[in-house]
Amino acid sequence: MRANFVLSEIGVGLRRNVTMTLAVIVSVALSLSLLGGSLLAREQVTSMKDFWYDKVQVSIFLCNKIDAETDPACARGAVTDEQRDELEAELRQYDIVEDVFHESAEEAYAHYSEQQKDSPIAAVVTPDQMQESLRVKLSDPERYEVISTAFAGRDGVHSVQDQRALLENLFQLLNGVNIAALALMALMLVVALLLIVNTVRVSAFSRRRETGIMRLVGASSFYIQMPFILEAAIAGLIGAVLACLILVVGKSFLIDGFLDSRIQVIDFVGWEAVLSVLPFLLVVGALMPAVAALFALRKYLKV
Repeated sequence: MRANFVLSEIGVGLRRNVTMTLAVIVSVALSLSLLGGSLLAREQVTSMKDFWYDKVQVSIFLCNKIDAETDPACARGAVTDEQRDELEAELRQYDIVEDVFHESAEEAYAHYSEQQKDSPIAAVVTPDQMQESLRVKLSDPERYEVISTAFAGRDGVHSVQDQRALLENLFQLLNGVNIAALALMALMLVVALLLIVNTVRVSAFSRRRETGIMRLVGASSFYIQMPFILEAAIAGLIGAVLACLILVVGKSFLIDGFLDSRIQVIDFVGWEAVLSVLPFLLVVGALMPAVAALFALRKYLKV
């Protein structure tokens, strides 16, 4: 196969269909940038889960005197020192419990006053209204039910709460956004594939005389199809390069330049994660249009 002929045919095809080629490039760039962003978002959510789940605790809130008078859960009275010590000793016997911290009502009041210092309600809350608690650090937060089942409803126990549940809504929201981005990516991908097929069809139709002559002189189907396939691959590769640039610019300016300094509680994905996604996008950007063009040629390149 003469390379100069193939290259000249590619140049002719790109010039004849420049508008549609640009549309393919833009569609591929947008769909692949959404794909890359979704992959990085999934890794970000996984990283956040690992970070925050490792820090969450199970809180066993104990009954105080006010609860004993007003709350049915504490109808058997406020927790005693003996009950609290017994609960703590029993907790330490579980193999999934790494550590147990006791927070007194006074310490709970001090934390509440610090966190809600700007709230008008904080001024009327007194230490005797606060509940003391046992804060349990688990080696496996997923096994929260073991502690909840064993200690909920015990004498002196008001409630058992898992901080992990507070984070589930956030992670569900992030996963929902990621799914929406994937759905939009799939839509853009369909649009890009339709544009590729249409571009190949128009290009094949405009060069039907040349391809007919090539077939008459004995050129193989692969030789005839190669310029069309490479045209689609080049357009897709250019779109993939643009998608990579979008991700790099987003990481440099949006995450590193803006979000990282303002949202310090989140450890955003690093450059190694971004760089690991870029080769995948380049491969997909080149192969996807080439495969689409190959299938389209079977239908439209009839000579």
